[in-house]
Amino acid sequence: MIEAQGLSRRFGSITAVDQLSFKLKPNGITGFLGPNGAGKTTTIRMITGALAASEGSVLIGGKDSFEEADALRGRIGYLPERPPLVPELSVKEQLGYVAAVKGVQVDDSLAERCGIQEVWRQLQGELSKGFRQRVGLACALVGSPDLLILDEPTSGLDPHQVESMRNLVMELGQDRTVLLSTHLLPEVERLCEHVLMIHQGRLVADESLESLLEAHQGSLQDAFLTRCGFAESEP
Repeated sequence: MIEAQGLSRRFGSITAVDQLSFKLKPNGITGFLGPNGAGKTTTIRMITGALAASEGSVLIGGKDSFEEADALRGRIGYLPERPPLVPELSVKEQLGYVAAVKGVQVDDSLAERCGIQEVWRQLQGELSKGFRQRVGLACALVGSPDLLILDEPTSGLDPHQVESMRNLVMELGQDRTVLLSTHLLPEVERLCEHVLMIHQGRLVADESLESLLEAHQGSLQDAFLTRCGFAESEP
């Protein structure tokens, strides 16, 4: 179980995240939505333990994600929008490095599962955007984490690569908890069972996709615009 309790983060006088509380159930994909500047990236950094909360906490299996970051390192996988791959390393070397940091072994099936066998010994500086995303995902999956956080995983991919990545994400959500941060509403409608939505650092939706659509005439766009205060008022 992943649980945020009264999670807040301030930068000087600015409150980026304001009293977020939510739970992510084991297995399944939760969409994480919000306009630019809503606090999604800050929230993700606190979940991964990269940033301390000003107030509140994130508990992963009962352990504080920041205070016990070392113990949780192998249980969290994170794919940022731009994977931090070392251009001078081969794909094999990159995954070996990540495994060493996490204190685990590289699963032999990872290359096949992520579709990177053909570039296994290639330098990462020579990879296409699609393969960089796949290698980044493979790095996130090293150690078979319980929680997988994906930040815009299909950004910059061509239509074929988008379809391939979405199918892979759907498969991954069957045996782990996936938090999918994206601006693409159709992606959420296709992949997610549950939706978290934040605006100005505050939680404005925490419900199943089905109930959210029911409340907004079947339109996730309407739900997003209304909950985030962008819907035009009636004359």
